[in-house]
Amino acid sequence: MNAIDDLANTRRFDDHRSPPESTLRWPSGTGLAVSFVLNIEEGAELSIASGDATNEAVHEVTQRIDGTPDYCMSTHFEYGPRAGYARVIRRFVDAGLPLTLNVCGRALEQTPGVADDARRHGFELCGHGWRWESPAGMDEAQEAALIARTAAAIKRLAGTAPLGWHNKSSRSPRTRRLLREHGDFIYDSDDYGGDLPYLLDLKDGRPPHVVVPYAFDTNDMRFFDRGGFVRAADFAGYVGDAIDALVVEADDAPRMLTIGLHTRIIGRPGRIAGLDAILRRVGRLRGRLEVLTRADIAQHWLATAT
Repeated sequence: MNAIDDLANTRRFDDHRSPPESTLRWPSGTGLAVSFVLNIEEGAELSIASGDATNEAVHEVTQRIDGTPDYCMSTHFEYGPRAGYARVIRRFVDAGLPLTLNVCGRALEQTPGVADDARRHGFELCGHGWRWESPAGMDEAQEAALIARTAAAIKRLAGTAPLGWHNKSSRSPRTRRLLREHGDFIYDSDDYGGDLPYLLDLKDGRPPHVVVPYAFDTNDMRFFDRGGFVRAADFAGYVGDAIDALVVEADDAPRMLTIGLHTRIIGRPGRIAGLDAILRRVGRLRGRLEVLTRADIAQHWLATAT
């Protein structure tokens, strides 16, 4: 690991305190930024039928099938692009809200209409790996190649290079340096440790790298957790409680909330009402919060907090 890798993995717990919290507002003058992230992973999951060595093991249930294609798993993932995606996207288009799409490169190549929608509606495309996998165990050359391949696919299909990156599971010690060396990336979301972005000075003569934390609690993936969300109202209630708490805090200091979505999860008919309720709540609180893409959040933080 070189010196830049060490810096890229170092964070002071007071990084977000410069400038003083009370002085920073989001672009429209509000204290709370809400980031909706729709993960596009379908087609990038591990699948023997797609030439991978193994299958994914988690869908609506947890079951591992090895050595042969798992058609139950593959059709579960197919639900996202076939049905769930349109159900979710229509709601953001109708509401006129910005959206960040975390896209795996292999998934985007199989569903190029997602890139068409991003161009048409102004959605952000953020790199989410080539396949839906963590780089934690990769060597440097492999990780660098997959970052480049994913970024190239997004630029080719959407016409714009991604500014952000978010791995499945853990990043590697090299991820942030490799993103920096690629040249286009200004932020990553491989962090779960706070309610605000923070800056990393990588000592390379360039502007700081922005870390925009993600969240697993205000995330529809908890429909798959035992003891997590069961009905649509569970998701709406939990996220609504988070919004209400942060709106109050944001009167005195900036705050950010990430709401994670998946086409194969929230896109189910029995769950979509949870998203509807959240969007209504967000609409009622316009003026006290604003919805931003993650790129907008990163760019604003970079311009304001330096």
